[in-house]
Amino acid sequence: METIVKNRIKQIKNGDQNAFAEIVELYKDKVFQLSYRMLGNRHEAEDIAQEAFLRAYVNIHSYDTNRKFSTWLYRIATNLSIDRIRKKKPDFYLDAEVVGTEGLTMYSHVAADVALPEDEVESLELQTMIQTEILKLPDKYRSVIVLKYIEEMSLKEISEILDLPVGTVKTRIHRGREALRNQLRHV
Repeated sequence: METIVKNRIKQIKNGDQNAFAEIVELYKDKVFQLSYRMLGNRHEAEDIAQEAFLRAYVNIHSYDTNRKFSTWLYRIATNLSIDRIRKKKPDFYLDAEVVGTEGLTMYSHVAADVALPEDEVESLELQTMIQTEILKLPDKYRSVIVLKYIEEMSLKEISEILDLPVGTVKTRIHRGREALRNQLRHV
């Protein structure tokens, strides 16, 4: 796949704008998933994915063809996601109690997308709880946890994406896991 991508990049650098559409098709789902796991919001993840592809296209001439394109693209998406996290301040919290009710939270106002069978409900709740706790991690730990355990990337790939030494990545993964474990003790 890297060979195909590198050929398309050569075409883009030679002025063929349509070649980039193939690259978008190859990576759009992965870039969206990465952004979604970092942000926890579908619309923001779509915006970040679009922005990542736009930045990749605009800066394609600065791409070093000796490196993996996917790593370069994921780095762009990760940095954009981290920037969005830093700028974003929550207006409300779903676990905040609704004024004038006894124990009713904002969760009660969130509509369910689909009806799930009873045996899947517990699994879904656990996944949601874990994702919520991941979103509470500091961004330096959140990014390595998402890349390592959700995107299943190697330490070397994470190191390249975040532009950090492998040792630092290992340390952040360890500390992120510890923080997540502490957050999930009540489960």
